[in-house]
Amino acid sequence: MIKIKVRKKLFGYNGEFWLDIDFEIEKNEFLAVFGKSGSGKTTLLRIIAGLEVADEGYIEFDGKVYFDSKKKINLPPQKRNVGFVFQNYALFPNMTVYQNLLYALNDKKKADEILKKVELYQLKDRYPYTLSGGQQQRVALARVLMRNPDILLLDEPLSALDQSIRSKLQEELKNIHKNFGLTSLIVSHDMVEVFKLADRVILINQGKIEKVGKPRDIFIEKPVSGKFSFYGEVIDIKESDIFNIAVIEVNGSLIEIIVDKEIKVGDKVLVGVKGFNPVIKKV
Repeated sequence: MIKIKVRKKLFGYNGEFWLDIDFEIEKNEFLAVFGKSGSGKTTLLRIIAGLEVADEGYIEFDGKVYFDSKKKINLPPQKRNVGFVFQNYALFPNMTVYQNLLYALNDKKKADEILKKVELYQLKDRYPYTLSGGQQQRVALARVLMRNPDILLLDEPLSALDQSIRSKLQEELKNIHKNFGLTSLIVSHDMVEVFKLADRVILINQGKIEKVGKPRDIFIEKPVSGKFSFYGEVIDIKESDIFNIAVIEVNGSLIEIIVDKEIKVGDKVLVGVKGFNPVIKKV
């Protein structure tokens, strides 16, 4: 089990606020941290990895203390058995796929085994710039797996990919998590992605935990009744004196719906049907 209880002062677009988080991760669990930009999600991952220092609190992995502000314990990143997959993959461009893995751990037998499992063995002598975005992401994952991390941290790992590749890699990521017996923590803005991958979701806002539960409990429990409902984001609004028409993106598709004046571009909304009339609620 991994225990994390940390506090750190942050500065967001609304000014100063505290990241104040207290939760546990079970072994082999796939946990997602979900919330708006600037709520402290990436900072939380960086604190766990040792790339940033919390103002107070502690982090414990299976009884091993990585950080304890009271006891002045703060293990550096290289002494924390943490795998971190960044948004930009962070591969060495002058090294082949094989060399990238061996840089993490000089074990050719293990590198061969991992590359075969993630279906990259035939590309092992290629350089990162010759690979697709999806292939580069798999290389980044494979390199992290070389060190058998206690926890795999994923910071929006698929955000730069188009929807079709992203959907395929979500399935691959889920299989990698299961086949390698990992404990994983992902930060994502994509509800569908979280729903597919996570066993549990932590919903945070301005540094505080608002909800914890299974994806279905977090995303499907609806504040409106009706035959169906779905979440989306307002990407454009056409204003008039009488009403506004919003363009809402839902999983790659666009719809137009009449909305209240309080709905703004960038809002996350829940669209439902009550009788024959659409109901739009800001979330």
